[in-house]
Amino acid sequence: MLAKRIIPCLDIKDGKTVKGINFLNITDVGDPVELGALYAQMGADELVFLDITATNEKRKTLSELVTRIAKHINIPFTVGGGISTIEDVSVLLAAGADKISVNTSAVRNPQLIIDLAKEFGSQCVVLAIDTKFSNGDWYVYLNGGRIPTELKTLDWAKHAVELGAGEILLTSMNHDGTKDGFALDITRTVSAAVHVPVIASGGAGNMQHFVDVFENGKADAALAASIFHYKEIGIQELKLFLKEHNIEVRI
Repeated sequence: MLAKRIIPCLDIKDGKTVKGINFLNITDVGDPVELGALYAQMGADELVFLDITATNEKRKTLSELVTRIAKHINIPFTVGGGISTIEDVSVLLAAGADKISVNTSAVRNPQLIIDLAKEFGSQCVVLAIDTKFSNGDWYVYLNGGRIPTELKTLDWAKHAVELGAGEILLTSMNHDGTKDGFALDITRTVSAAVHVPVIASGGAGNMQHFVDVFENGKADAALAASIFHYKEIGIQELKLFLKEHNIEVRI
């Protein structure tokens, strides 16, 4: 049985780590290089860095930040934010990223997933899905959760994996920042429908929530931000708790 992964997420805005609730009310929580290094030392399995205000003009700034981060950590890390071309990915991988995350650009141009998987391998391509429950189903949202679509989350996840996505980062907008627990139903549904790892994101508030998302949500990894940024839960402490609940993790 593969070990479950614990992944701190750092949302980056103008070179700073920020955090919000339900994708709103963004506040500054620190330096991403320092936080990344700290989480690596604390036992995180991977890191995710998402540039939430990414634009073409800022791509050089992001790659410089990735280079600085790579010098301070020894665990895999994924970078996302505004990636829309093979060139974007080449720059970030050359700077030190291990994987890249695509979201809005992949919905608007599904061929991008095929191209990236062919060029860099599926293991490098993480499909991020921002999803929201409304009108009786889970739907995909774009542009940092600002634009609703009629695309159902389950349909998109299955299609993206067929195109070559090697991992799904599934964020529930309903749960994001609430600390009320992960979205177990959609996480379980997507996990059962695809053959690639699913990272659950949005809603972590206590250690039991991680047990729940691994046991009931069938997630392969769990991502969180606030509880780590504000030192509400330690990563080693969390892993020991998971071990006690018979969930395989790397200590």
